[in-house]
Amino acid sequence: MKNVMSSLKSGDWRALVACFLYFDTGFTVWVLYGPLAPFISKSVVMTPAQQGLLVAVPVLSAAILRVTLGNLYQSAHGKRIALMGVLLSAVPTIVLPLLPFVPSYTLLLVLGVFLGVGGASFAVALPMAGSNYPPKVQGLVLGLAAAGNIGAVLDGFLFPQLATHYGWQMATAGALPLLAIAAITLYFWANDSGIKSGSVLRAFGSFAVTLVGLIVLVLLVEAGMFGSGKTGVLLLPVIGALLAIAVLPKRYRSVLSERDTWAIMLVYSITFGGFVGMSSYVSLLLTNLYQLSKIDAGLFMALLAATGAIVRPLGGLIADKVSGVRALTFLLAVISLCDFVFAAAMPSMLGGIVLLLCLYVAFGLGNGATFQLVPHRWAGRTGLMSGIVGAAGGIGGFYLPVVMGIAKESTGSYQMGFATFGTLAACAFLAIVALRRPWMAWSMHANVMHAHATE
Repeated sequence: MKNVMSSLKSGDWRALVACFLYFDTGFTVWVLYGPLAPFISKSVVMTPAQQGLLVAVPVLSAAILRVTLGNLYQSAHGKRIALMGVLLSAVPTIVLPLLPFVPSYTLLLVLGVFLGVGGASFAVALPMAGSNYPPKVQGLVLGLAAAGNIGAVLDGFLFPQLATHYGWQMATAGALPLLAIAAITLYFWANDSGIKSGSVLRAFGSFAVTLVGLIVLVLLVEAGMFGSGKTGVLLLPVIGALLAIAVLPKRYRSVLSERDTWAIMLVYSITFGGFVGMSSYVSLLLTNLYQLSKIDAGLFMALLAATGAIVRPLGGLIADKVSGVRALTFLLAVISLCDFVFAAAMPSMLGGIVLLLCLYVAFGLGNGATFQLVPHRWAGRTGLMSGIVGAAGGIGGFYLPVVMGIAKESTGSYQMGFATFGTLAACAFLAIVALRRPWMAWSMHANVMHAHATE
């Protein structure tokens, strides 16, 4: 504990708190549809696949917007970007309570894009927090900033209760006081010491084009323009990612030609994708699979999300000690095994909760371990890489509820969904094993360079 406190005192702790609250409230808004989905489905007619898409759209929106928001962070002051993000993510929580009618499924999808701006805070909160601390404590600091994942705990506890008493539309307004607190803290405490380059105007234009483009894409997919049924839904992340890449400056697109970029993206699509995707879908999973009440499902969601969020800083701390490479090798094996056991056994409620808890612990530790590696491998490009790697995590989080919904609708069971993600986790494990030697080499080189720099 003494070492942790001395590490926090080595930088600007107020800025770290501001970044934590920004990401915390952003995450709360981001997965808002998750605990409310069982309530929404009672007033808006949806198939299981449409339910999966509803909770997945904010996840995808955040994934794509992280790329251009990370690009914007490279050019503009993080505080201004964060305040803009808080305002945009508040749009659904203002619109839905004011509507005098039940919104259409299409309108909910469009508002889901704005909810995704909250999740995109990742690309700003993490590098802005890290910019206020030395490299040797980046694993701990970035883990603490990203422990804003705990915002999902508020979703599970708060919004099902509000929806029960005031209706789900009015319940969304419960996020507004939280967003206001984050905005005030950012205004007074946030500090950004990151190196800036490039045109602010161009970077902002890229972000605006991506936001509007996502709304258009969601409407086109809903209208069946990219194929009927599931085809358009499965293509949506690919088209959205191509849009975000197209508006990036050429010099930033160059990181996508690096092998390590794709490997770290695959890993994060499993760890963070699993965390946010399951947090968005687990209320529906528990109500459909175990017939839990909507309130109990929300409480279990809160428990699982709290577990994953709390252990994330520990994952960064462990990675600082043993290296992110070693930590991820073990954690990806655990994730794959838990998914396969769930698919094979389809356990009772007690066994299912235990497996989900194990998954969330591995997700949380894996998230912290992954981002311990980023500042070492991509020094000077952490804002951009936070956006790109975070986008991969969000895309993984999009596919999880979509595939779960498709599996349930097509086969009547979730086995296919768990088996699919178990296979992907196994592939990520094999990728880390194959790259272990060069990754250990550059991780050790980064630590040696920092030691020389501080002598």
